[in-house]
Amino acid sequence: MKKEYCGLFGIYGHPEAARMAYFGLYAQQHRGQESAGIVTWDGANIREQRGMGLVADVFNERHLGKELKGSIAVGHVRYSTAGASLLRNAQPFLVRFGDLRMAIAHNGNLVNIQQLRDELEHQGSIFQTTIDSEVFVHLIAKNLNGGTLEQAVIKACAKVKGSYSLIILVNNKLIALRDPHGFRPLVMGRLADHYVFASETCAFDLLEAEYMRSLEPGEMIVVEDKCMQSYRLSESKPTTQCIFEQVYFARPDSIVFGEQVYTLRKQMGVHLAKEAPVEADYCMPFPDSGVYATVGFAQQSGLPFEMAMIRNHYVGRTFIQPSQDMRDFSVRVKLNPVRDMIKNKRIVIVEDSIVRGTTIRTRVKKLRELGAREIHMRVSCPPIRHPCFYGIDFSSKGELIAANNSVSDIARFIGLDSLHYLSIEGLLESVNAKPETPKHCLACFNGDYPIAPCAEGQKMCLEDSVALSW
Repeated sequence: MKKEYCGLFGIYGHPEAARMAYFGLYAQQHRGQESAGIVTWDGANIREQRGMGLVADVFNERHLGKELKGSIAVGHVRYSTAGASLLRNAQPFLVRFGDLRMAIAHNGNLVNIQQLRDELEHQGSIFQTTIDSEVFVHLIAKNLNGGTLEQAVIKACAKVKGSYSLIILVNNKLIALRDPHGFRPLVMGRLADHYVFASETCAFDLLEAEYMRSLEPGEMIVVEDKCMQSYRLSESKPTTQCIFEQVYFARPDSIVFGEQVYTLRKQMGVHLAKEAPVEADYCMPFPDSGVYATVGFAQQSGLPFEMAMIRNHYVGRTFIQPSQDMRDFSVRVKLNPVRDMIKNKRIVIVEDSIVRGTTIRTRVKKLRELGAREIHMRVSCPPIRHPCFYGIDFSSKGELIAANNSVSDIARFIGLDSLHYLSIEGLLESVNAKPETPKHCLACFNGDYPIAPCAEGQKMCLEDSVALSW
């Protein structure tokens, strides 16, 4: 199972900034369910509230109505792409130095993090956490002498390599930026006359804020006294937006990289039906993954769309984990088949991706036990064969079933009559990209890394692959 990465939110000049940040994070809860935090500035003091768990569990009316005072706020929901799952690693990361109070929220992963930490510690820096985000703070602080804050941020970004979208609160300034390759999304909007920033536009929809545009790769926007200025971090670099945002991570009602996610996922299903048609009684998703690609597949193929698996929406993160001899229970408690829809049926399952294959195998086994005559699977992205070093939870080849196993072997392992992955060309067409000039990172499919991983990452990339056993 993949994990989501982080979600960011920032707002400037609103009298209820903390409450707006709360709702902005609530809308982006899918991007991180491990911890949440909000930091505010009232013109004289900075305040924070961070905690482990979901947004609704971390904040209450006392925090939003009384304690988190101020008209500028930055918020963060997190899952740990780097750094342990600990409260001290929850963001926004807050520091005080001189007259400045700084809070930084980061979405992404740096590939030269260990090198930078070693250099900074050698120069006397003391780290409080294990997260990438703290490196930015030390680099900014080191470059503040004799220069402006904006110059210090630009110099700090010149030292780091990897993926990052940042929202930084520094006293009465709010800074938002994307890395020069544009790996991670970050969008800008307006709520009345207040500027707002978020990882996804679904946060704006909840607040009824106007979506203005996506920040450009390598763009830094600074808001102060309700005035906005745009800067360039560096000279232009090839754009390599993370295509998994549009395949899996983002909410379908969001606009990501300038495209409506719902429409793109339907197009993936359309291309799947064109590439690998199959005779069947109906097509279905495993909710909620693959739902929108299934819609496109059904419309293109003419097969009925059915929800033959029903999701239990009330399974929380605190659900007691099963013992080893009940390891399939956690799968069954989330999804349950509609029995009358299965027996003697030829079924096409549309999935958004296959990472390890073990969960899907359990679900397919259940369909077989209920009498399915044929089970075919169509996957709306290419095989994931390479680790990601930019923030997705495929950290080694040893976790990836497609790394050294053929499609036919994977189909046999899962228990399928046929299996087809969407081609890279079909995926790029689905997201309205030109195959000859892609603007997306495809490294997890083809191993073509836009930024070379560090030596540790390269070693990880060479780890043994999953060995299939029946």
